[in-house]
Order: sequence, then C-alpha cells, then structure tokens
Amino acid sequence: MTFDEITAYNAAWLKAWSDKDVDALCGFYAEDCLYKDAQTVAGLEGHAALRAYLTGLFAATPPMVYAADEVWPIPGGFCGRWYCSLGEGGAGGRMRGFDLVLLDGDRIKLNEVYVHPPTP
Repeated sequence: MTFDEITAYNAAWLKAWSDKDVDALCGFYAEDCLYKDAQTVAGLEGHAALRAYLTGLFAATPPMVYAADEVWPIPGGFCGRWYCSLGEGGAGGRMRGFDLVLLDGDRIKLNEVYVHPPTP
C-alpha cells in the first residue's frame, strides 16, 4: 500500500472503531487474525474470538471517538498513533494509543494495541 492508501485505510478503520461497528471491523481483519491489547495480553485468535470480544467491549464502554494522528508504513503493514475522546463530547477524558498492524493483502493479520491511560 502507498502512504495515501495506508492513511485512508487507517481512517476508515478508526471510524469503524468510533462507530462501534463490529461487522465493519471484522471486515478489516483476516479470518485467522491475532489481536492483542492490554485486556487481551495473550491475544485473541480469529474472527469468532474478536467478534465476541468487540461485542462485549462496546457494550461496556462509553462513546469513544478515534482520530488518527500519524501513520508510518513498515514492511508488511503500518504503525499508527491515534487519540480517542471518551464519553459524550470527550467528557470522560482523552487517551492516546498506538497500533502495530501487519497486513495480509488488505486484511489485518496482526494487530497489537498500546494505550496510555486517559487524561482529564
């Protein structure tokens, strides 16, 4: 992918996170994906595990609006830094995060998420 394609892909992917759209998000991931974040340190493997996790996560969290900050192409994928406003209008604070994304074609085969705690 070119830098512009990665930037557009990242923006669309973050929008699906903001929309809490499980179907759209699963469409970004390979069937045999591996997903890791602070709550899933051992990782989740495959669509079924990812879908179950996202469904529970989105039901338990306030509105969250993700905004891309920067992306860096790397061999096989990209790294992306983002900011997330928590709660209605950001009333719950803001957090900063970073994703390592490895792709298989246009599908995410590995996603590792690193997050800084929210700030008021």
